[in-house]
Amino acid sequence: MPTFRTLRPTPTGLFPVRQLMFRRRIAVIGAGAAGLVAARELRREGHGVVVFERGDSVGGTWVYTPAVESDPLSLDSNRKVVHSSLYDSLRTNLPRECMGFSDYPFVAITENSDNDHRRFPGHPEVLRYLEDFSRDADVNGMVRFRTEVVSVEMEGEGRWAVRSRKIDDGLTGDESEVYDGIVVCNGHHTEPRVAEIPGIEIWPGKQIHSHNYRIPQPFLGQVVVVIGGSASAVDISRDIAGFAKEVHVASRSHCVENPMKQPGYDNLWLHSMIESTNSDGTVVFQDGSSAHVDVIMHCTGYKYHFPFLKTDGIIDVDDNRVSSLYKHVFPPFFAPYISFIGIPWKVVPFPLCELQSKWVAGVLSGRIALPTPEEMMEDIKSFYLELEQAARPRRYTHNIADYQFDYDDWLASQCGCPPVEEWRKQMYEATAKNRVARPESYRDQWDDDDLVAAAHQDFKKFLFSS
Repeated sequence: MPTFRTLRPTPTGLFPVRQLMFRRRIAVIGAGAAGLVAARELRREGHGVVVFERGDSVGGTWVYTPAVESDPLSLDSNRKVVHSSLYDSLRTNLPRECMGFSDYPFVAITENSDNDHRRFPGHPEVLRYLEDFSRDADVNGMVRFRTEVVSVEMEGEGRWAVRSRKIDDGLTGDESEVYDGIVVCNGHHTEPRVAEIPGIEIWPGKQIHSHNYRIPQPFLGQVVVVIGGSASAVDISRDIAGFAKEVHVASRSHCVENPMKQPGYDNLWLHSMIESTNSDGTVVFQDGSSAHVDVIMHCTGYKYHFPFLKTDGIIDVDDNRVSSLYKHVFPPFFAPYISFIGIPWKVVPFPLCELQSKWVAGVLSGRIALPTPEEMMEDIKSFYLELEQAARPRRYTHNIADYQFDYDDWLASQCGCPPVEEWRKQMYEATAKNRVARPESYRDQWDDDDLVAAAHQDFKKFLFSS
């Protein structure tokens, strides 16, 4: 686990406040959760903000669409990209209490019967929360909708040329502007990662990535293999099992000697990873079993993708490691003029993005100081060495599940904010345990009502103090 320390402390142990404060013109790329909270924090710090959003509404990946891409695996570079990866039945796998921003609780609005009042709501409720946040934080006026960022290129120290394009019908031509800083918030649920499967080039069945999954009805009567061990694989396999003839879940994380039928299902089995695929349509698993399969569903995650960045390879993605980022946010030799919000995964994302945004906004204004580029690089090298010694694959560089709250609390200390609430940390851990113990019902049965009460007590204190 990385060591979180202040590299250049003052005698009081805090970063100094500069006498000269800067007001910069900042471009934020993306109006999802990360972009919205970044825009708010940047403006709170006194910066001028423009948010570029290629869609026609806020919410990013939480904007559901039934549309899917023409290439089911999303490997065709000429395909029309669909941003969202939501499936119709998706509910959050975290309780709403711990999801919300620190000063904007994600509470159920009971007087509105149209809202989803469940503790683990469906995706429309999350989108509604982000829309309400954007409206109440007065962020909407900063967003340029249906505007795609084509390129971002440095024009001298601290100056970035941003070329953008309106995607409204009938309008042509690009617009170029210069900004003092770039905050990248374009998300990482659009460019799928696909599993490498021996023999797949001769296997005659259909392949699809979960990015292009919406509803289970098209799999009626079929035999489906779902690859993956994370939340989407769990949800989608159970979604499909209500219609498919058979569903087989294969994952590197499943070390089973024989197929395991899942409780409550007659047609859902858990396997170890795929051993091979054959021209007769069979899929062979490492546990020795096999099945004649119609569809392979890749629930195998996504790639970080920044096609608009023109940095001569200084900011690069190598086996899903965005290198090199100080604390997953700043590239040392471009800091603070470009930063990334929302890169870490296996986290509670909204509070993390909020703390990262506070840090970035304060650094850009000069209120918070960064270490030197050389010191930041040394910290990155030390972090990479820890990952190597722990035999952690490079693709897990930004998986911070084991230390996310240490990371959050470190960010809070840099910003002069209180640490993450204890009830929020405990609620996350309680939910994780409940998800393992009751995979079918954890969203509707739980044992942490004391933590819910603590959360609501905090919400009341916030409301009365506002």
